[in-house]
Amino acid sequence: MFSFFKNFQEKRRQKRYDVQKKQLAAGDGKNWLMLAQDEQTNPEILYYLADKGDAEVRRAVAHNKSTPLKASSLLAQDRNGDVRLVLAERLLKLLPTLTPERHSQIYAFTVQALGLLAQDEMLQIRRALTTSLSDYALAPPQVVIRLANDLAREVAEPILRFCIALKDEDLLDIIAGYSAPWVVVAIAHRESVSENVSNAVVNTHEVEATTALVKNPGARLSTEALQSIVERAKDHPEWLQPVAMRKELSTELARQMIGFVDKAVLDMLEKRSDFDAPARKQISEMVGRRLSYLHDAPEGETEEHKAIRYIKSGKMTPDVLADALAWHETDFVIFGIAHFAEVHPQVVKRIVETMTPKPLVALCWKAKLPMRFCIEIQQRLAKIPLKDILYAKGGTEYPLTVDEIKWQLEFFGIES
Repeated sequence: MFSFFKNFQEKRRQKRYDVQKKQLAAGDGKNWLMLAQDEQTNPEILYYLADKGDAEVRRAVAHNKSTPLKASSLLAQDRNGDVRLVLAERLLKLLPTLTPERHSQIYAFTVQALGLLAQDEMLQIRRALTTSLSDYALAPPQVVIRLANDLAREVAEPILRFCIALKDEDLLDIIAGYSAPWVVVAIAHRESVSENVSNAVVNTHEVEATTALVKNPGARLSTEALQSIVERAKDHPEWLQPVAMRKELSTELARQMIGFVDKAVLDMLEKRSDFDAPARKQISEMVGRRLSYLHDAPEGETEEHKAIRYIKSGKMTPDVLADALAWHETDFVIFGIAHFAEVHPQVVKRIVETMTPKPLVALCWKAKLPMRFCIEIQQRLAKIPLKDILYAKGGTEYPLTVDEIKWQLEFFGIES
């Protein structure tokens, strides 16, 4: 019985196919359009019409669910934009039902056609792809990468911001060759941003992108990235509050921030419960001391006169010097170092202006300042690049030998 039914169905299909071939052979435009629209039309005939039919026929073929997907690449290059747009809409509806494993050949045809459409000259087609693929987790990587690199913002931005099919290596390549700031801003707004991508965003020095990054709770920031952000935050106060709230903020970076943030941010740092008790105590003391130092100056008093006042009253200490450095009171710091090293302030100024680490480290040694504080002096007073800074040996010890220190001091006429 089953065999009889199967044979009957096969005969019906063959009879229908024979009728369709005659309609095709007649070459009549009306018949061709009917064939193109009919989901019962044989796939071979639909493939033929995709190539030979007029624009209306080809559009109907692109819309027809029975059109074989191997015709997609042909239709994706059709000279008529409406045909390509209809094909794009059909493929985008079909894509979520396909997987590379279950439909390897069909999936390959679909992805190949979408790849061609992702480069289409019609903005409407590329936007249609972006709208559908930006929030589709299994979007074909080769397609979304093309869309992410599109020069049109309305095409690329949703992909850059929302599409999780983009991998870190893709994002890093895009950042390396970005053509406009909005590209990096979109990446900084992603729901999840890895440390490597965050580093790349920070290294572009795009202000809007960095602002988006520090405010993004889904962005992971490395110590290096936060260090760079904290250093630049003096010029971008809008970063300070979100940075103070970052869970990655170390106590060391918090200490650095204390010198140049307003009271609201200081209060925020002081209340950070995730810092251990000693760190919280130290930060609280620093906040109080630096606020006190900032307000301890008669109106119109110069930094030089303030330093002389502190020296004469016996209040000049390394901690006070650190407070002055944090508030960028350069002249005060120079006079303070000169006081501790027992040299003329002009000698200190000359050494600072060389922007060379060794003589400055030797001077700090002469002034009996902690080597860890000397690192801040190199970086923040002399503006020595991070790659050239001399760091403490073993965490606290001076990195130069006594002979090296003496040589550096003698070069500037300083007795050791």
